[in-house]
Amino acid sequence: MLTVSFPAQAFGTNCYVLADAPGEECVIVDPGIGIEETLREVLTTHRLKPAAVLLTHGHVDHVFSVTPVCGGELAAYIHTDDRYRLADPLSSSSLGPALSGMLEQQFGKQVTWREPETVVEITDSERLTVAGLELEVAHAPGHTEGSVVFGMSRVPDGVPDEAEVDRTLITGDVLFAGSIGRTDLPGGSDAAMQDSLRRVVHPRPDSSLVLPGHGPATTLGREKATNPYLQGL
Repeated sequence: MLTVSFPAQAFGTNCYVLADAPGEECVIVDPGIGIEETLREVLTTHRLKPAAVLLTHGHVDHVFSVTPVCGGELAAYIHTDDRYRLADPLSSSSLGPALSGMLEQQFGKQVTWREPETVVEITDSERLTVAGLELEVAHAPGHTEGSVVFGMSRVPDGVPDEAEVDRTLITGDVLFAGSIGRTDLPGGSDAAMQDSLRRVVHPRPDSSLVLPGHGPATTLGREKATNPYLQGL
């Protein structure tokens, strides 16, 4: 599986481009702030045609470029419980006043938002087949009400054999290398996050490659052994 990742210009949000192979259709995961030029280069280099945009949750640092990327032709997939965030992810009710003020300071009040034309609401345990890839949706609230983890029984090309991984989890802001997503923003819940880690994340095989919303890739086996938020689950 061809997998390309690169960080957005703000908040270090990871944008992922996944395809069966070069020259094929692809899915774009979490197109954040200022990713458009780099995304165009990735698509050109690998001769890829976007088929859909997948959103792990509705925070602005993960969805900011979804509308220009979709371009009126592609569908944006987001969990039902975070669908409302696409109405105005820049609002303080979505981000909290501190982060909203930070965005305003960096980009100015002129920043505007327009929803993508086609939005597909996804639900827990749903299976998606898009661009030749099969993905399982696992609802994992806590960071937001509609946070999800996307699971695949494939791994990116070029992963060394010694990594001993045989599947991939795209975890958004549910799980990072050594940490988890914050739960103090509007719609967040520590209790829900703990339940998601216990019910959704921890039972997955150690051989899962974790592609998080921020920071480096890791493995679930490594996180179970070292991540303090997975201890005692």
